[in-house]
Amino acid sequence: MPDLLIELFSEEIPARMQARAAEDLKKRITDGLVEAGLTYAGAHALSTPRRLTLALEGLLEHSPTVREERKGPKVGAPDKAIEGFLRGAGLSRDQLEERETPKGAVYFAVIEKAGRPAADIIAEVLEDTIRNFPWPKSMRWGKGSLRWVRPLQSISCVLSKEDGAEVVPLEVDGIVSGAVTYGHRFMAPEAITVTGFEDYATKLKRAFVLLDPAERQAAIWQDATNQAFALGLEVVEDKGLLAEVAGLVEWPVVLLGAIDEQFLELPPEVLQTSMKEHQKFFSVRNAKTGRIERFVTVANRETADNGATILAGNQKVLSARLADAKFFWENDLRTVKASGFEPWVEKLEQVTFHADLGSVGEQVNRIAALAQSLAPTVGADPAMALMAAQACKGDLCSEMVYEFPELQGLMGRYYAEAAELPAEVGLASEEHYSPLGPSDDVPSKPVSVAVALAEKLDKLTGFWAIDQKPTGSKDPYALRRAALGVIRLVLENDLRLGLRTVVTKGYFPHALHRDSATGKVMLDKRKSYIEASGIDEDALRVMELQRVADELSNSGGIDAFKESGVYDFPDVVILADLLSFFHDRLKVFLRDQGIRHDVIDACIAMDGNDDLTLLVKRARALEAFLKTDDGENLLQGFKRANNILSQAEEKDGVEYSFGADKKFAEDATEQALFDVLATSEGAISSAIEAEDFAAAMGSMAALRAPVDAFFEAVQVNSDNEVVRRNRLNLLSQIRKVVGQVADLTRIEG
Repeated sequence: MPDLLIELFSEEIPARMQARAAEDLKKRITDGLVEAGLTYAGAHALSTPRRLTLALEGLLEHSPTVREERKGPKVGAPDKAIEGFLRGAGLSRDQLEERETPKGAVYFAVIEKAGRPAADIIAEVLEDTIRNFPWPKSMRWGKGSLRWVRPLQSISCVLSKEDGAEVVPLEVDGIVSGAVTYGHRFMAPEAITVTGFEDYATKLKRAFVLLDPAERQAAIWQDATNQAFALGLEVVEDKGLLAEVAGLVEWPVVLLGAIDEQFLELPPEVLQTSMKEHQKFFSVRNAKTGRIERFVTVANRETADNGATILAGNQKVLSARLADAKFFWENDLRTVKASGFEPWVEKLEQVTFHADLGSVGEQVNRIAALAQSLAPTVGADPAMALMAAQACKGDLCSEMVYEFPELQGLMGRYYAEAAELPAEVGLASEEHYSPLGPSDDVPSKPVSVAVALAEKLDKLTGFWAIDQKPTGSKDPYALRRAALGVIRLVLENDLRLGLRTVVTKGYFPHALHRDSATGKVMLDKRKSYIEASGIDEDALRVMELQRVADELSNSGGIDAFKESGVYDFPDVVILADLLSFFHDRLKVFLRDQGIRHDVIDACIAMDGNDDLTLLVKRARALEAFLKTDDGENLLQGFKRANNILSQAEEKDGVEYSFGADKKFAEDATEQALFDVLATSEGAISSAIEAEDFAAAMGSMAALRAPVDAFFEAVQVNSDNEVVRRNRLNLLSQIRKVVGQVADLTRIEG
């Protein structure tokens, strides 16, 4: 079987596009070949800055001959029906076969498509792939119509067999396929003729091209760490930067350079960020001091002076960049040492957070009030939480963060230390954005937790107030991430807070100024009410906040709250929708930990579902219980009881929940079930009150055998109506006792 080599050689492909492009080339070519009937044994795609390469092994030489039979109209059918069938089959009438069937004689068409040579199919598929390649961005050049990420220079397409190799002929916009590639742009630019993938890879390596991105990454990392180790230093690991740099060079040459002494006192993160973003340099750290003392750059060629000239040029450019960073750092330090964060906090009033949500300064005021309110719940000092929240976004107005936005928060910690603010304030400035993702660390210090929760709750409640919720795959304000952040902050710090009340507190400042008809924030929404009542706005906020929080916590749902008339119904719907959003994100979070979605639904249906810590404890205990034999069998018994009871209630038009009486029990298993239900109800209730869900599940397990025995021994729908009603009430008791743990009607299976 032949092998196939394809190379698309062009000007430099952006590093960020190379891996995806290699996979797209592989998928489009292999899908096209298989669809045409050419199967293969294996395929792998590779990339360098100047080429996309695909190698296929064990390709068929021809596509197989395909024979297809189509049943047509009956013999004697109208001519138009037969002619239509012939057009679809591509045959003439004399090519049809007549066959007898149970319904009479019918025309059949036998269509045979002969196999085609592999080269013909490859040419078609490759041309289509090149012309329709899914680059994120592409360009045209010269007079042709072809679009490619950068000008395409040559196409190599070689089919290798045991008796030799042949070029698959094709032409795309004047570019004719061949068996020629080119080596390193500077070190070996001459044309190279190849006969197959092994020959191709070997000759390219001799021509100073490492074809495999993984091989380039490994070479860079090994050389960089070896050079750093020789000086007693270590390279700061950065897998993203390593992949990017490997996509910038075909022949990596690692050079280790020194940073000018005057810049070594800059925060290491500043040095690392500046070198990474502007120069694509790796940082080299002194493990003992934590200082960044050197850098690694990767050249794309070997030179007679072993890279000395390249290194000198890079150091010159780096010094200029770091001089700017040093200037910003020193200016910012002068500001905070003289005036603290106040000048920056004042400037936040001029920075727009969102057109409908006001300035960042207003956002900070909301966060500060909410953080102060949350502080006792998370074990933080309210005054310290207030101070930390007021300063948490001050560094956004610093010169350093203006130049390097990715350092926001982190620079806040450095500047808080310089301003001699309490350590909790600086730490909260750094950590209040966290967690940013599922693998990010979660703040654990109480003040940081309070500010981080407040920041995320303000964002969520604000965007819900103006109806800017995530839709489908679109989430421009990262609200799903914010909700997951709240969930992780609560669960990983084992916090006990009522999410309804907390969300209401965060939502209140937005609701106070939101026009319920348009959803827009209206600053004068309740101005007339404030003036008429003679109560200042702050006092009014406290009064309404407490009232709304109490109503939300105690209401029986949206309908009950609507009837109470204490607050705008649209606000209630918004808050209920936000709580539902939290539960949806919690489902995703717990499913990733192996907890079934129906188990989570069963626990969310219970009272106290806004206490996430309690909810998760319940869900984990129920998940574990349902994996046991007792749990599985009790679930089936419960479902049987619930089904019989529901059908009877629907048929009779009454509710069987008035208490069964043991004196009407006719069977020993029935009497035993009465006894165990009486015992289990109290035990389960006490365990749940103590939040000992393992014990509650243990008490539920004790129900398994009596329930099984009851259904084996008795017929619920007895001919004796008194016995029947009593047994139905007994089933209601099973539902009530078991329902203390979770709503098992939501469990599937």
